Formats: sequence, structure tokens, C-alpha cells
Amino acid sequence: MKKDTEKKLLDKKTTPTSMRILVFDFLEQQQTAMSLSEIEHHFYKADRVTIYRTLKTFEENGIVHSIQENNTTKYMLCHDGCDQETHKDRHLHFYCKMCKKTTCKEDFIIPKSERLEYRIDEIRFFAKGICENCMKESLQ
Repeated sequence: MKKDTEKKLLDKKTTPTSMRILVFDFLEQQQTAMSLSEIEHHFYKADRVTIYRTLKTFEENGIVHSIQENNTTKYMLCHDGCDQETHKDRHLHFYCKMCKKTTCKEDFIIPKSERLEYRIDEIRFFAKGICENCMKESLQ
């Protein structure tokens, strides 16, 4: 697994340090976006600044995208072929008001237009509501 992670980081022009490997592997296991505090809690002996710098490097290199949620930034691995030039993050970010989790809803995608005479570098597509799991639980 470590060698696979190292290759993924090198493919994104990111030096695979121990902390970067650990953070990448942790984020790869998550189904929801995670805040710096949540990630830090998992690595309770790690330095907060090191984790923050790792996340910023990942964001700059197209490894994670950040999601602004209220006054908190959350991070999730990119799955849209992002790179250093641009994040191709064109799907809905959904915040559940019941379970307080943010997920990517890749079935809601903003179509890309090839005819634009301008360049869009970033789109923030965010919705709040009740997720499918909480809806099922509330119906029982």
C-alpha cells in the first residue's frame, strides 16, 4: 500500500514524505470530507502545522479539493483528474444537517462548455439538506 501511495504522490509531482503518505492513506479511507481538526484528531501526536502544510501542498498539486462549509474548510481527495493547473471539481458538495457530514455527489455535475471565451478556474457548488442515510433513519 505504501508503494502505491508513493506512486500516486509522485504522479502528482509531490514528494512522498512519511506524513504525506499517512495523510493520503487516511483521506483515501474516508467517505466524507474532513476538517483539519478531524484529521489532526486521527494523528493526535502529529504537529498541526505539518498536517496543514500537507493539506495545502495536496490542494496545490491537485490531490485534494477544499470545501468551504460554514466557517470551516474541509478536505477530500480529488477523483476528477485534477492537477496543479486546475481543479476539475465540478460536482455538488452536500452537507447533511442531521449527521453533519459533507459528501461529494458526483451524480450532480456542472457540464463543461467548450465554447467559453473565458476560463473558469474554480466552481463552488454546495448544498445543505438531509442525506439518504438520515432520511432512511427518520422514516423508520
